[in-house]
Order: sequence, then C-alpha cells, then structure tokens
Amino acid sequence: MKIALLSRNSRLYSTRRLKEAAEERGHEIKVIDVLRAYMNIASHNPTIHYKGEILEGFDAVIPRIGASVTFYGSSVLRQFEMMGVYPLNESVAITRSRDKLRSLQLLSRKGIGLPITGFANKPDDIKDMIKMVGGAPLVVKLLEGTQGIGVVLAETQKAAESVIEGFMGVKANILVQEYIKEAKGADIRCLVIGGKVVAAMKRQAVAGEFRSNLHRGGSATLIRITPEERSTAVRAARIMGLNVAGVDLLRSNHGPVVMEVNSSPGLEGIENATGKDIAGMIIEYIEKNGKPGNTKTKGQG
Repeated sequence: MKIALLSRNSRLYSTRRLKEAAEERGHEIKVIDVLRAYMNIASHNPTIHYKGEILEGFDAVIPRIGASVTFYGSSVLRQFEMMGVYPLNESVAITRSRDKLRSLQLLSRKGIGLPITGFANKPDDIKDMIKMVGGAPLVVKLLEGTQGIGVVLAETQKAAESVIEGFMGVKANILVQEYIKEAKGADIRCLVIGGKVVAAMKRQAVAGEFRSNLHRGGSATLIRITPEERSTAVRAARIMGLNVAGVDLLRSNHGPVVMEVNSSPGLEGIENATGKDIAGMIIEYIEKNGKPGNTKTKGQG
C-alpha cells in the first residue's frame, strides 16, 4: 500500500514508529507536513499539492494532526477523503473530538459517565455554576487547551470565582468540572483500535500536581482495566466516530468517567508502559480496512 502520514515533524516518536511499522510490513509511506500541503478544490478532480508536486496514488492516510492546526489539518484530510483515499480517522470525527464541549455533549447524550460539567458565558452566573458542579475544589479547563495546558485546580470557592472571572475577562471559553478526588491524581489511558481496547496504562501525576499528563512529568505504568472501563472506552471512541483513539478515564466512586477522547494519541508512553507494538497494530488495521472510498462521510460535514 501507499500511505500518507500527516505530521508536522518526522522526528516525533509516534511518526517515526508508524513509518517504521509500515515499512517493516512492505508499504510505501510518505510523511507530509500538513501545513505545506495545499489544495485545488475542483468539482471533478480535487487534488492536493505538496512542495510543487501533486500528491496522488495513495491508498490510505494517517492523520497525526496537532490541536493547534486542527482547522487546516482537517481540511487537508477532507481533501484526501474527497479523492477516495481511506482515512484512519475521518476529518469529521477528528473535529468532533477536538471540540471539548461538543464531545462531552455527544457522550452525555449516549449515557457515558462524565464528571459533572458546567459551561457559562456571564460572570453573574459563576456562583450558581460552582454550586451546580458540587462546589470547590473544582477544575477549570480552557476549551482549546491540550496536554494539561490551561487546566487549573481551584481549591476554594474564592479561588474558583477568581479563576473563572479571570478567564471570562479575557473572553476565553472554559468548562468547569467537579474534581474527582478519589482518582488521587491518576487517570487511565485506553488505546482503542477498531472497536477494541488493545492497551491500557495508568498515568500518575507527580507529587503536588493533579494533572497526570506525561508532558507534565507524570509516570506511566501497566494497568488491568475492568470490563466496565473497557466497555466505556470502546463506546466513547465509537460515539466520536474514531477508529483509533486514546480514551482518558478516571476511576470515580460512581464508576469510570471519561475526561477526553483523543484522536491522535501519542504512542511513546503506552508502547513503553505495555511493551506492545501499537504502531504495528495500527498499520495492520489499515491493511484490513484501507479500501478506496471506504469512508463513512465521503468528506462531508
């Protein structure tokens, strides 16, 4: 197969591993900086150009699109879809999962366990919203934040009011969520491929930190998940429409709750923690499903 890998940096661990896994299995794979791809949006012959050449003849495309370039990256991916190239994750599913509020609303509608979450626009509503999510301590999250950036733990009512007012003052969109104290600074990353959890790791925050992201210095260890956690992760990925997803869960007193569904999960932490060849599993999934025009959305939405 001829595979396009959309990534801004060919030296990143996940990009390198996917390239190695594809080449080991005899495929031709080209890493494409998504911001250098440009498009001719013609009704009968849509094309993608890259550094002066037309990109053609691809059977599948693997999107590794960073959160900061979601709009442009998903537009390029949509163009591949219009050309009949099989996407590992579809553009509409990626944009759906990147919108934190929309994704939580979709998960809520399907009965997935979530932390109590508030969303408001006016400072006048802050006190009632804090009460609505169970009071302090609580977590304030920027809608556009990634890797734990823009996530604040407010430990008192006064701190919560100040933080929320501050974010609202600069017109930032935020979510306010209950703090799951019993999780003790740990979350579970479930790696879902094709409707199955193929690996899971526990991420533990460093002392004095509540964010367990590996980018924030958290540690990763192998963990055995419960059938309910497995089912929750699989359902969350399916609701987002993602073939490959990293689903982040917290263990709460009322069962697993989903924090986020990630459409471009990093491979380094989970491969190291579990010893599994996740990149190889992703390429194997593409081999089985990567047929021309095999997209649900056909580039729509």
